[in-house]
Amino acid sequence: MKNPRDENELIRRIERRFPALKSKVLRLRLGDDAALWPPRPGYETILTCDWFLEDSHFIRGEHPADAVGWKCLARAVSDVAAMGGEPRCFLLSLALPVELTGKWLDGFLRGLRRAAQALRCELAGGDTTRQERVSINIAVIGEVKRGRAVLRSGARPGDLVFVSGIPGEAALGLELLKEAGSTQRRARGALQKHLYPEPRIPLGQLLANEGLASAMIDVSDGLSSDLARLCEASGVGAVIAPGALPRLKGISEAKAAQLALNGGDDYELLFTVKPQERRHLKKSLRTFNKIPVSFIGEITKGTKLRMVNAEGTTEELLQSGWDPFRNR
Repeated sequence: MKNPRDENELIRRIERRFPALKSKVLRLRLGDDAALWPPRPGYETILTCDWFLEDSHFIRGEHPADAVGWKCLARAVSDVAAMGGEPRCFLLSLALPVELTGKWLDGFLRGLRRAAQALRCELAGGDTTRQERVSINIAVIGEVKRGRAVLRSGARPGDLVFVSGIPGEAALGLELLKEAGSTQRRARGALQKHLYPEPRIPLGQLLANEGLASAMIDVSDGLSSDLARLCEASGVGAVIAPGALPRLKGISEAKAAQLALNGGDDYELLFTVKPQERRHLKKSLRTFNKIPVSFIGEITKGTKLRMVNAEGTTEELLQSGWDPFRNR
């Protein structure tokens, strides 16, 4: 397909990928100055936004365009899942060079539309402009039942620490992508987790609606960094045992632990549960048998973060996950 002649034609190409069917979420959607979104009674609104930048979050030529489209929405929606909510609609701000407004844009929109359908999150509008490197910003509106939002700040000493999925799997997938190149983009497992992450919306809603999680955060920058953020917000410390995590296959134990703690990009849920709710949690999680949920530690008094190493001794847990101002 030819590149658009101007911005209006580019916008029309985006709109064709998201046909103006009757919306169940928006009163007014694409085609006007702004969308109109009526909140549901009995719910609170969740607002979040997320950047997805070329050479920082994806590499042109290595990451397929449809995976960029999928992932830019999935990672923003993960913030809604981390509060126990559900996504409703999103705004897309897209800056890209002229040479990517043809085939690359079509692939990007195909992945974005697939994610929007899978996550039940409708495109409400946005903005476009020209720039030499791709910059994407996604703003998501979500909802959570009033009084049920799970915050980072609710953890208390004695609470148990759990994490979903297999932390480190996405970071391993990035290594595989760099080794194998984009020709292996249809591979499953770790590579699939890196390219097409699935935010844990149903799990987050279960934890929120049943009052199981006392605090929660999504694992986007690495378990070590995101646990530190949860503990800081709650004014507590923690001790965890990385050996309790599901084991990444095909790599050494030391490397598996390093990726699990510091790899990031997993979009799993890290949450705390009061000890008396553990049995209730176990019973409720039977419906999520395809997603492993692991008990990895305990919230403690003070503010120190510690981990039990392979020798059984305790050492300081350093925050070594992704930080855009530290990782250069």
